[in-house]
Amino acid sequence: MEKEDAGLSRKEYQVLVEQAPIMIWRSDTSTGCDYFNERWLAFTGRTLEQERGNGWAEGVHPDDFQRCLDIYLASFKNREVFEMEYRLWRHDGVYRWIFDRGAPFYDDEGVFMGYIGSCIDVTDRVEAQKALRKAQEEEVTRLRELIPICASCKKIRDDQGYWTQVESYMAKYIKADFSHGICPDCLKKLYPAQYGKMFREEER
Repeated sequence: MEKEDAGLSRKEYQVLVEQAPIMIWRSDTSTGCDYFNERWLAFTGRTLEQERGNGWAEGVHPDDFQRCLDIYLASFKNREVFEMEYRLWRHDGVYRWIFDRGAPFYDDEGVFMGYIGSCIDVTDRVEAQKALRKAQEEEVTRLRELIPICASCKKIRDDQGYWTQVESYMAKYIKADFSHGICPDCLKKLYPAQYGKMFREEER
């Protein structure tokens, strides 16, 4: 009885590729794609015939297309592994962020045959990172809006670290007209006679 081959059979390999929980594509030496697994086709809602060649690119977000094309062609020319993220149109009518990793592959004699790539949906991670950056930017903005005031002389520290009078700071950073005056507490403290006179006149 012949010993069974320990490796995967062609059929087993095909099942493995088709049912893998990632999207898989393959391109030939012309840079055009000639294969997409069932996960990819289920994601895009398109047929293999529609995706072949450069048809798959129809689903890439217009803002991401040129960047992806440049990365792909440059890597293909140099036969280098590449990684990139882009938005891909899903069958339900929304764009999802995809992490795509492609690598060159060769036959048994070392002849270059094209590229094989795998893709995963990373939308949740991308959106979480965006939310974190937004929160950080809002925190920075909030901190910038805090005005450092000396507790003793009441001068304000500007962006260069210099301490300036309130009037100088306001004139530079605040687009508003302002005038000088004196509050009742300061009037009583600094000019008690005038404060007393004003208080008596108010009682009349």
